[in-house]
Amino acid sequence: MASSRKSQPSPNSGKRIAVALSGGLDSVVLLDTVCKAQAKNQQSQIYAFHIHHGLQKQADDWLIFCEKLAKKHKIHFDFRLLHLTGNQEQGNLEARARAGRYEALTDLCTEYGIDDLLLAHHQNDQAETVLLQLLRGAGVAGTAGMPSSRELKIKDGKITLWRPLLNQSKKELEAYAKGHKLKWIEDPSNQDSKYRRNAIRKTIIPALEKLQPETIANLARSAGLLGEAQTLLDRLAMQDAKTIFIKDGIQLKQLLELAKKDLPAANNVLRYWLKMSELTMPSQERLAAWWRDLNTVKAGAQLEWAHDEKSIRLWRGILQIEELKLGEWIFKTIPSASKTPGLPSQWFKEAQKKGLITQKDRSGSEKIQIKANTPRKTLKNLFQEGDIPPWQRNAPLLYINGELIAVAGVGLSHPHLVHSGPRVRPEWVQNPVK
Repeated sequence: MASSRKSQPSPNSGKRIAVALSGGLDSVVLLDTVCKAQAKNQQSQIYAFHIHHGLQKQADDWLIFCEKLAKKHKIHFDFRLLHLTGNQEQGNLEARARAGRYEALTDLCTEYGIDDLLLAHHQNDQAETVLLQLLRGAGVAGTAGMPSSRELKIKDGKITLWRPLLNQSKKELEAYAKGHKLKWIEDPSNQDSKYRRNAIRKTIIPALEKLQPETIANLARSAGLLGEAQTLLDRLAMQDAKTIFIKDGIQLKQLLELAKKDLPAANNVLRYWLKMSELTMPSQERLAAWWRDLNTVKAGAQLEWAHDEKSIRLWRGILQIEELKLGEWIFKTIPSASKTPGLPSQWFKEAQKKGLITQKDRSGSEKIQIKANTPRKTLKNLFQEGDIPPWQRNAPLLYINGELIAVAGVGLSHPHLVHSGPRVRPEWVQNPVK
């Protein structure tokens, strides 16, 4: 992703909110209503964020349109350029573009310190989502559609997504836009019926409306009722999982005991666990395959499933989700009054200047002493003593001047640490892959 042409943030304090601005009818109406509300109370700073997908020839023109519109409203503006890598014929382009869009919007909100992001989804979008999920054979969670609000977890807090137009129909938005003489852009890809959502919008919903004029409103209302049902299912899952969930995952023995008594309840617990881990729901076929594995796996054996670009593993009777992560070594300066041990600053700086600080992967024979009055031990022994799962044992190693100084998740070389004077402490910081 790339970004440019930022507007300068206002020095005035106040709550910051952002509007996802595509330039289409829906987001133009949303931005107009938000700016009009702001003009009355003057308590918020408004930002418009645009995502440049690069999939249409007119995409550059849309970016310019959105930037000019933000300038007209005298609000902040920024954008991100998505790079949708790989063959567009492989996988679901719609899904990849949607995931990339949310990632880019989250990055923008994080950069500008924004906690509330407004999206322009409306009643017709909700109806289309319900039909899409029904065609996929989704359960209650899927057919509940889009919630009016939901939280996205970020490293230092959360961002709340709001959909204030969810009860407004497309016709109502068009009437507003025409009444206020708004201008917007039309995306020609919205007319391409090779995309499932467009096919539903152009073919299926019009046919349903001939049978039932209130089709869109009724589908949206059903989504709301299913959302309430999902809330109750989540509450039931929390009750059933009191003796099943632990900090690091799910206890298999207790889960299997619940499945023997009440398989639907055990399925509900598993789905809730995946939901809390922000993973997609498995298909019925995949869920059935998981149960076959769990019911036949031998005690003490390991098991692994790939799901939603993550790994779900069974180790020592515990189901865990393994995050795919990248990271880096950082060096924190220790305050002079602190008793925390660290590496001598001068020694570290000299090594840094000479380029003698390196990161390596395990080769299998490394040893390190991490405690006083203890011998150097192999990393294999240290990992076993720390009950670290096998798949987490390929930890990054930090070398300074050719000596092993630190092992991520294990500790620092004790002989190299000092307790006084200027010093720094290396820490391995992980970030989930996006």
